[in-house]
Amino acid sequence: MRKGAETRERLLSIAETAVLAKGFGATSIEELIVEAEITKSGFFYHFKDKTELARALIVRYLEADEVLLDDLFKRARELNDDPLHSLLIGLKLLAEMMADLPEGHPGCLVATICYQERLFDKDIHELTRGGALAWRARFVRVLEEISEIYPPNDDVDLVEVADLISTIVEGGIIMSKALREPEKLAAQVILLRSYIKLLFSPRPS
Repeated sequence: MRKGAETRERLLSIAETAVLAKGFGATSIEELIVEAEITKSGFFYHFKDKTELARALIVRYLEADEVLLDDLFKRARELNDDPLHSLLIGLKLLAEMMADLPEGHPGCLVATICYQERLFDKDIHELTRGGALAWRARFVRVLEEISEIYPPNDDVDLVEVADLISTIVEGGIIMSKALREPEKLAAQVILLRSYIKLLFSPRPS
């Protein structure tokens, strides 16, 4: 049982690397079984087809994403209980984490699936939408808490500000790859941090 779970996890890791590198359509079952050193029947024991593989990939990716963000922003809150300063610390920690990736961020599986949306069914589209909504909900909660203490210095929709965080991270990944500048993502997160700080910092009287 344990060996089967390890094989499934190895298949998912190999598939995620391949999909992020060249897309889902260009990733074949044959190359996955060769790299995983299993038979074709071994692959179909774990996934009945590529659609089921895609579904498992996105669920795994979203779950790992939530764990990472939970840990990072929990640590930030432990360092400073003030919601604004906690968010600023969390964004700094996120930027440092991205800067520590020597080859840059490998890419976002949600974005990869969205770019090739015709290859996937409605259930997978709903999973990716749910992932984006989870990011929105996470940051809306924090921003609402902040705004109760520090009213924003501009007339902004906090939902849009929450979505801006996702947009900066996704856009930073794309720009870092397009420009071949791995440090670009971390720099964009730091710039976002500056905007959040300016938006909520009390104005001098």
